[in-house]
Amino acid sequence: MSQPLVLNTVADLRSRLALWRQARQTVALVPTMGALHAGHVSLAKAARGRADRCIVSIFVNPTQFSANEDFGSYPRSFAADCERLGIGGVDAVFAPDAAQMYPAGFCTAISLEGPAKAGLEDRFRPTHFSGVATVVTKLLIQTMPDLAIFGEKDFQQLAVIRRVVRDLDLPVEIPGGPTLREADGLAMSSRNVYLSADERRTAPLLHRVLNEVASQIQGGTRADEALASGRTVIEGGGFVLDYLELRDADTLGTVQAGRPGRLLVAAKLGRTRLIDNIAVSSGGGDWT
Repeated sequence: MSQPLVLNTVADLRSRLALWRQARQTVALVPTMGALHAGHVSLAKAARGRADRCIVSIFVNPTQFSANEDFGSYPRSFAADCERLGIGGVDAVFAPDAAQMYPAGFCTAISLEGPAKAGLEDRFRPTHFSGVATVVTKLLIQTMPDLAIFGEKDFQQLAVIRRVVRDLDLPVEIPGGPTLREADGLAMSSRNVYLSADERRTAPLLHRVLNEVASQIQGGTRADEALASGRTVIEGGGFVLDYLELRDADTLGTVQAGRPGRLLVAAKLGRTRLIDNIAVSSGGGDWT
């Protein structure tokens, strides 16, 4: 296992990319904020399997955190992250600092509609996706990869990035990587380290409820009734529920008959905010 090359500046990144392009090698990018777990490694391995070279970016992006969120305490473990990425066969880590990404005088941001204004994460984090879209667009322009892989756990983020890439004609494929889960169903997340022992035992309830709601809908129960039942179970389990919604899997708008759906949930357990989602089908019938 070899350690990936660490690149800290855009100039160094582009110099390395130029060598790979001269050799006619394809490049995959996996954008991350570090504090990597097995889910991130699975994305890196998937990227490595689809391209000749794989770059993982590690940058805790300040513009996607609001004033009351955990930017200062967000877990950072760069040395351990690089070791994990060596296992995944990653060629290089792009690890810029804030001054490299947002130099003095930086004043540009991406304005969003569509899936970024779906009344899900954006309802609770109104500036979040502008920060995400701006930094991801910068990373895509800096790297110009053939593909960039994002995890399906942050499903609204994936939908937003796909929309940005389509709208701005960026020549990059955006595949989604399936959510990796612990043995009890909890979606892997860097923020799971915040859970107490008791909270960790409770946390898998979110995934169980998603599965139960999906099963009810696919069995013929009205979607609004199944969602209402699921919300009651989540709140009764000790969560503070932000949302449990059924949406169109592409637009994140109201799902129509015959279209694929997505169940999405966000809830706080103690001081930790958890999100999750799963695919759901109406079997070709009416969702209501």
